[in-house]
Amino acid sequence: MATLKRIQKASLFARLAAYALRASFSVLRRVLSTKVAALTAPSVIPSSSHFQTRNVVVVGAAYAGYFAARILAASLPRDGRYRVIVIEPNSHFNFTWMLPRFSVIEGHEHKAFIPYTSAFFSQAPRGMVQWIRGRVTSVRRQSVVLCSGQEIPYEFLVIATGSAVANGLPSRVGVEDRNEGIEVLREMQTRIKAATRLVVAGGGAAGVELASDAKSHYPDKSVTLVHSRHAVMHRFGPELQRTATDGLRRLGVEVIVGERVDPKSADGKFITLASGRKIECDCFINCTGQTPASDLIADIAPGAIAPSGHIRVKPSMQIDDECLPNVYVCGDVADTKAANPNSRIAGRQAEVVADNIVLAASGKTPSYTYEVNWADEGVKLSLGLDRSVSEFWDGKSELLLSHREDDLTMMSGRAWQALSAKPFEDTGLYPGT
Repeated sequence: MATLKRIQKASLFARLAAYALRASFSVLRRVLSTKVAALTAPSVIPSSSHFQTRNVVVVGAAYAGYFAARILAASLPRDGRYRVIVIEPNSHFNFTWMLPRFSVIEGHEHKAFIPYTSAFFSQAPRGMVQWIRGRVTSVRRQSVVLCSGQEIPYEFLVIATGSAVANGLPSRVGVEDRNEGIEVLREMQTRIKAATRLVVAGGGAAGVELASDAKSHYPDKSVTLVHSRHAVMHRFGPELQRTATDGLRRLGVEVIVGERVDPKSADGKFITLASGRKIECDCFINCTGQTPASDLIADIAPGAIAPSGHIRVKPSMQIDDECLPNVYVCGDVADTKAANPNSRIAGRQAEVVADNIVLAASGKTPSYTYEVNWADEGVKLSLGLDRSVSEFWDGKSELLLSHREDDLTMMSGRAWQALSAKPFEDTGLYPGT
């Protein structure tokens, strides 16, 4: 049995290496094709009175929307027919992956807010991208309406509204302005620092990371993690479930599974579980309740809303509604049955959406398709301030890679660079907003 497992892991590693190689070639091919297009086409969008400019509107600029907009701006015809209009309510890109950690440790909270920059669209001709800081309140068949009342027509529409949580941190900041977001994080840091008995509800990545970071940073505090399922990280493989549980307990976190917390029962001294058990608690943090932000589509295409709240899509990432062939969906809000929605999956979907819109803009049938790849669903999970584990699981075999972490902010600097921002210099709002 042990030999078979080693063979399976070796096979999985080889498949992962092949996947990484294919992904690298795909990125290189896209970069080269974009540079060739830039050399053979105008660097500035020409103005023309021969036709009306057509808008490709992207609603939401988190991972999926931001990357879709970049590909569209670099790939759409450069003859003045098209503009990419990005509509985003947040002043800065929210690096949500680091929010659990920045909810605990002090002095790094500003690094969660990456400025949107025109440099991110450096491969696009000048004048191709228009940035609007605002919130879309309704979607119509040929236009979107902002909270200001402004109506913007579209030829193609990309819905990339992501997901939301009712409780805010540690999964989402819950405010739109960077400075307010920094204060929200500092308030959470103060709550955790002042607590003696911390209870965290939810054994997904956010809950595990917050609980392990809090116990690692404040080893004298009592930290309890309560999860309703049979094991923490239940959507992942059994080895990661065991590793996460062992890592939490090694730090001294009490792990309670198969129980639900009644958030309303928190009175500053105790909190009550569904079984009736009371736990001492002077600080309660709810890490449950993440839902897709699909409300914009509910009125115009109610049949496209899945029971989960996600927006149903075709393999082409077009919304599953024959009356809206020019509307595409990508990111957490899309119903692609991904077990672990993350930035890699959002990026893959953004590519499919953008490439299909470019085809449609050229009069061709959208032919690119997306399906979940097991390698895209890999996860990196921190288990305390100096340790993390990465997992890749194809449903049968599981590969775990353990890491020692020397940088408290882990991937923050690389994330800033990937978004064409200099770590950690805030340049303010996107030009033109």
